[in-house]
This record gives sequence, C-alpha cells and structure tokens, in this order.
Amino acid sequence: MTKPSRKSLAVPFTDVELTGAFWKERLDTVLETTIPTQYAKLEESGIRECMKRRDDNPPLYIPRNEHGFTQEIFRDSDAAKWIEAASYALRHRMDDTIVAQIEGIIDDLEAAQEPDGYLNLWYLRHEPENRWTNLRDNHELYCAGHMLEGALAYWQATGRRRLLDITERYLDHIRDMFGPEPGKRKGYPGHQEIELALIKLYHATGEQKHLELAKYFIDQRGQHPHYFIEEMQARGEANEDWVQGTLEYNQSHLPVREQTKVVGHAVRAMYMYAAMADMAAETADEDLARACRALWHDVVDRRMYVTGGFGPSASNEGFTEDWDLPNATAYAETCASVAMVFWARRMLDLELDGQYADIMELSLFNGALVGLSRKGDTYFYDNPLESDGSHHRWDWHFCPCCTMNVSRLIASVAGYFCSTGPGLAAMHIYGGIEAKLDIDGRPVTLSEASGYPYDGTVNVELGLDGPHSFTLALRVPGWAKDFTVRINGEAVTAFTENGYLRLNREWQDGDRVTLDLPMRGERLWAHPNVADDRGRVALRRGPLVYCVEAKDTPELPYLTLPRDAELATAKMNDFGGTVAIRAAARAIDTAGWGDDLYSPHPPRTDATTMTAIPYFLWNNRGANRMQVWIPESPAQAEG
Repeated sequence: MTKPSRKSLAVPFTDVELTGAFWKERLDTVLETTIPTQYAKLEESGIRECMKRRDDNPPLYIPRNEHGFTQEIFRDSDAAKWIEAASYALRHRMDDTIVAQIEGIIDDLEAAQEPDGYLNLWYLRHEPENRWTNLRDNHELYCAGHMLEGALAYWQATGRRRLLDITERYLDHIRDMFGPEPGKRKGYPGHQEIELALIKLYHATGEQKHLELAKYFIDQRGQHPHYFIEEMQARGEANEDWVQGTLEYNQSHLPVREQTKVVGHAVRAMYMYAAMADMAAETADEDLARACRALWHDVVDRRMYVTGGFGPSASNEGFTEDWDLPNATAYAETCASVAMVFWARRMLDLELDGQYADIMELSLFNGALVGLSRKGDTYFYDNPLESDGSHHRWDWHFCPCCTMNVSRLIASVAGYFCSTGPGLAAMHIYGGIEAKLDIDGRPVTLSEASGYPYDGTVNVELGLDGPHSFTLALRVPGWAKDFTVRINGEAVTAFTENGYLRLNREWQDGDRVTLDLPMRGERLWAHPNVADDRGRVALRRGPLVYCVEAKDTPELPYLTLPRDAELATAKMNDFGGTVAIRAAARAIDTAGWGDDLYSPHPPRTDATTMTAIPYFLWNNRGANRMQVWIPESPAQAEG
C-alpha cells in the first residue's frame, strides 16, 4: 500500500478528559442512568439470553415478519454496542457492576465460539448449517464489526483483552473465508460496519492484515459478477422475493469509486462513506477520496435536514431524491446522524477543512443528541422536524440500534474534539476538555475551557515541557460571522484557512489563547426546491438549531414569525438554564374565523411571544406539538 495522505489523526478518547458542564452532564447521565438501564433492557427484551449458545433452535423473541425476517438476526450487534458504550463510560469512571456484566457476556461468547473461530449467535442457535449464505440480509459481518468495536473499546478502557482475543480469532476465520485469493468467497457485508472496525483495529495494533481485509471489503463492493445476486440464486430465490428490490438499498449497485449519488439506507451509506474516507486517508487513494467528496456534497447540498438529520423515508430508512425533505414525516434516524459524525471526523483526518467540522458539529449537537432524553432512559429512533404531539420518546425499541448508538457516541465524544499531525494540533469542537497530545514526539497538554454550545468564548491553555514550535489550528465555525483572538491577553491579527485559525509560532509553557465567537440568534431559509420549507424560517444560535414547542408557545401551529422581529436570548429555568430564543410573533385568531370553510377575507392575527428551545431538548417535558420551520410573515402588522 502507498504512503498515507492523512493530514491528522483524532486524539483517542482515552487521552481526553471532559471538563465542561455541557458534556459532563451528558456523560454523567450516560454513566449513571443510560448504561445501567440499557443493560436491564438487554435482559428484559431477551437480547442478553440470545448471547448464550443453545443447540435446540429455541423459540424466537421476535417473530418473523411477512417477509420471513426477524430483527433477532442482528442481536449480537446490540449487545456489542452496549459493551462499546459501557467501555467508553468505564474509561471515565470505573464501575465493578458494569465490568462484571461485560465479563458475563464475554464468558458466554467464549463458550459459544466454534473451534474454527466462527461466532454468530443467531446462526449457532438457529441455523448453523446456513452460516455465510446470506450476507445481503443477515448481518453476520455487521455483527462481527460491532463485536470488534466493543472489544477494542473494552481493551482500551480497561486493559482487558479477552474479548479482543475472541474477536481476533473470529477475524482469522473471516479472513480465511473472504478475500481476492483463489478459493475464497468474494462477498462483503450487506450492512457496512466491519470496514470501520478493521481500520480501528489497524490503528490500535499496526497489523497490516486488518487494513488489507477492510480494503478488500471496500474494493469488492458492487463488482461483477455481483456477489449478492449469485448468493441469492444459490439460495434458490428470485429478485422479486427481496423486499428492498434494489441494490441501491445497500449501496452495492456500483463499485464505490464510481458512486456519486447518495442512495439507499442512510446508516449503511454513512458507515460506508466513513470507511472510504478512512481508507483514502490511510492509503493515499485519490480516486476513493474523490468519490468521498462527491458523495459528501451530494448529501450536504441536497439531502440533509437543517438539524443534521438524514433520510426522509421510513420505507427504506433512507434517501429518496434531491430536495425531498418533509418535516412531519421525516425519518432522519438517530443512527444516521451518529454515522455522519463518524464520516465527518474521518473527512477531517483526510483534509483539515472546516466544512467537515461544521457538519460534524451540526449532526452531533442536533440530529444525534436529540436521540437521548435529558434523563437518559428514553430515546428517539426517528426524528421529525414537526409533530402534532403524537410523536414521543421510546423507553426501548424492538430494533434497539439507535439506543446504544447514541450512548456510545456520547460516551466517546471526547475523541472528537481534537486531532494531531506533523507539527499540528487542531481543535474541531469546543466544550471543555483536557487533552494529552503527542506533537512530533513531544508531550503537549491542551486545556480548553468554554461555556459551549451556549457561549462562544473559548480559552485554550498549553502545557509544554519547553519551547515548542507547531501550528495550533482552532476551528472558526461557519456560523460565526466574526471572531477575535488574543494570545496571552494581546489581540492579534489572524486569518482563517479552510475554516481554521492557524497560529504558527514557538509556544511556551502556560501560553493562553482566547478565541471569541459571538453567538447570535439567526434565521435560516431553505433552498426554494424544498417544498415543505417555502415561506418558512428556521432558527439557529451557534451550533444549535432551535424549535418551538407548544409547552412554551401554545399558539402552535397557528404561529407566524415576522421577518423584522428581533431574536432575543434568555436563560430558561427548564433544562438547567439552557439558552432560549424569544421573539415577538403573530398568532392566527382561529376563534374569530367562524364556521365557514372558506372566506374572501384573511384571518385576523394577534400579537404573541414565541419561545424557541434547542431542538435536541424537545419532548423532554412530555409529548406536545413542535415545529422547527416556522411560517414567516413579512413584517409586524396591526391585528
């Protein structure tokens, strides 16, 4: 493989401590509530029992649907994602109960593993004769990928590698089964994930074989003869028997370097693009990087919700066509926003460009974070941008992938703040951290303090073992209309390059940099091709997108926001003092309309006050009406 083109590499979560109030609160919630209640749900729902090998083809917890499919097929992945989330949490606070629960799952996995290394509990419990016969639908490689990610996180957080040893034996089996060599199967996962995990394992161990297997799965996808078609024919099935009906669903319709349109299942797509970016950075594959850029602009420029959500359709949990972004029926699966965070961070490794950090931040603070309640024990699977009050959080889900996906992201969020490269330390998001960096072989401590995401004053202090020359790159978000910077209290003139303020100098121990990013409430308008949003406006302040709930503004859905109304900010008593946006608005007087269905006269409007809260906080006070996009009126008018 060729020389890497990677500009930087994220600083591992193990080397970053969260110190800021916003993420500390979220992390404490995950530690104290989410992880324990999720384990209880694993037991209650039968997922924990499904990790035990049984040779009697036990009854299903989730019956097969009309297409012959049951979500029980990928329960290995749900247990593995819980292990991963719990392991990240253990890095911040050791908990003997959680360790014992993880070790209990490992005991069962070790007992279940076949002598040849194979380890998928669905097949071992229900149809051992059919293993590796349906990669398209049955998630064997996907489950293996999540098991590997859980094993890596547990090893990195605790130093215990028994699960990693089990998983590496499974990987040896997979490597024996799949690859370009004669006699091996030419398959690849129907649900992408293992590619990401293998590259993580390569970074952790330096063993080239893991990178090579990931590269094989990426390169082989969509090649002809098409493996999924051959596999289907070998099972004696016809294409019309497949409920999805199109190879675009799992992005195998074309080799990955030829793909330019974002199609199909949103989470699968984002996982694949993240792996492509990771591989492009690792191997200097410009064709792969070019495909990543084309796909990035396709989704961000035409197919992304203002909240950093992705995929409008429930039928394929994914994409439809350009500009199709309905609000009330938006699917926008939490997992898709989590996966976008993965992809964006890897694009930052490939190219240190603020456009990627902007979307990483957008999806993190809005489309992903909304998936977990403030209390930490209820979840959103799909995330509409408008609700009549019937949408509510789940205390679990029959397909609980988003529950553990959002908890593993929050528990590992420390790994998304900064990265390093030759002569470089870069900060991508803010919120309070202390990070241990290695820059050109020398230790550097980077301490960042701020009230982010509610306050844009960012203070960075460097701890050094002596004078050290390198570039400190601080992201200036795309939403920031202006900024100022001071070094050790002295104002300096500085310019941005690709969204980053690059401060190149010989740094001294104790040097302080203050970056001020004024946060103001502002309006956003959608492209005129987005039919649902014509004549409407969304609100943003800093990295947060806002919404209006009937709890604060009972006039929903009859509210309009005049274009000249000032957007003021105020702290709320709810949610620990979050910053709300308030504005003078108008509300249609429905009572004065009468009984006529139609009238030649416009309705009367009355003055009211609108209060908007961060989107990620909605539905924490019970189900009620909500809107992100508010109808706009030209200017304040008399009623």
